[in-house]
Amino acid sequence: MSAGAVTADTPRGRQAAMPFILVTVLIDMMSIGLIIPVLPALVGTFTGSTTDQTFWFGVVSFTFGIANFFGSPVLGALSDRFGRRPVLLLGFCGLAFSFFATALAPALWVLVAVRLVSGALQANAAVAQSYVADISTPQERARRFGLLGATFGVGFILGPVTGGLLGDIDLHLPFYVAGGLALLNTLYGVFVLPESLPASKRRPFEWRRANPVHSLRELRALRGVGPLVTVMALGSLAQFTLHSTWVLYTGLKFGWGPRENGWSLFAVGLMSALVQGGLMRQLLKRNTPQKLVRLGLISSALSYLCWGLAPEGWMMYAVIGLNLLGFTVTASLQSMVSNAADATSQGRTMGSVASLNSLMAVLAPLTGAGLLTLVSHRPQGDFWIGLPFYFCALLQAVAAVIAFRHFRQRSATSAASSAA
Repeated sequence: MSAGAVTADTPRGRQAAMPFILVTVLIDMMSIGLIIPVLPALVGTFTGSTTDQTFWFGVVSFTFGIANFFGSPVLGALSDRFGRRPVLLLGFCGLAFSFFATALAPALWVLVAVRLVSGALQANAAVAQSYVADISTPQERARRFGLLGATFGVGFILGPVTGGLLGDIDLHLPFYVAGGLALLNTLYGVFVLPESLPASKRRPFEWRRANPVHSLRELRALRGVGPLVTVMALGSLAQFTLHSTWVLYTGLKFGWGPRENGWSLFAVGLMSALVQGGLMRQLLKRNTPQKLVRLGLISSALSYLCWGLAPEGWMMYAVIGLNLLGFTVTASLQSMVSNAADATSQGRTMGSVASLNSLMAVLAPLTGAGLLTLVSHRPQGDFWIGLPFYFCALLQAVAAVIAFRHFRQRSATSAASSAA
């Protein structure tokens, strides 16, 4: 039997496929995590001041996000038509190209162009989520999305700290290593990774449905999801604002370099892996996904506020350790969205979620870097340097209010239906 013939049609096939996709995601996230501590510094080699560095890092991040916004629903729809495996292989090749070309970029405009191309080809997270949905029952999805999130976390444990240490040697070295990992993932996908979507559940590709605006409308129209799309958008905007400003913020406020940022991102990945890989299963035995979303959003809002207020670098680690419930929100929301979609449209649905995240990734550098630019001239340790994190705390607080109202209304509707 070929690798492509091992599908999720049988329980044994379902069990076998899960470790394959987890290994794939682990290698993928390690390669991405490697460059996080050093990309802002690499951009800084082409600029002459911290203000210019902040601006151009925002441009680089914006370019990737806008390309990914248009590309993700197309790749998600293609995975519904041709299967998950070929689209994942395309994404791995795109990553390898991106990393090697970034390392060799002789000018800032080349770096921007490379991020544009790689953003259009990269939808690995969305396709991996579709893969997990293919091989899981609705009851298993919250836990398995938690395992997927834990694998993302492990990738961020190994990636950023390694990238920070390699970046201390040479800023370009992490990009070469990341490119090598992406090529390794391509070979793993070719020879080992099975296909998860049987031919009977595939659907024709339609350009109209692959339009990002149309895909977001369809996502919002899913039964019982509606306002949760807004919750996901606000949470994603906060998360990407954090990603786009963390390294710059800690450098401005605490004087951190690649090594310190690598270790701090290691801590984030470690907590994500512990919560989503182990604690998530226990939490779901005692709580519904809806309750985890509510509590997680409150925890996240307080954490962003504390990160912005922290006067000492060690406090960033303390907040990461206390934000346990914040790491349960994404997996819980994804399981609800996936369960609302049918078996033939998981790729397009997860592609729509990825497109929504990409839209937020477009806005995040504009808002985060813009807010940080306003305060980048202030002295090290100044209160106002935390401005992007105060903004994130507000976003999470608004998301929590919307989620509370939505779940309360859903509960009231269900109670009325039962009484009738």
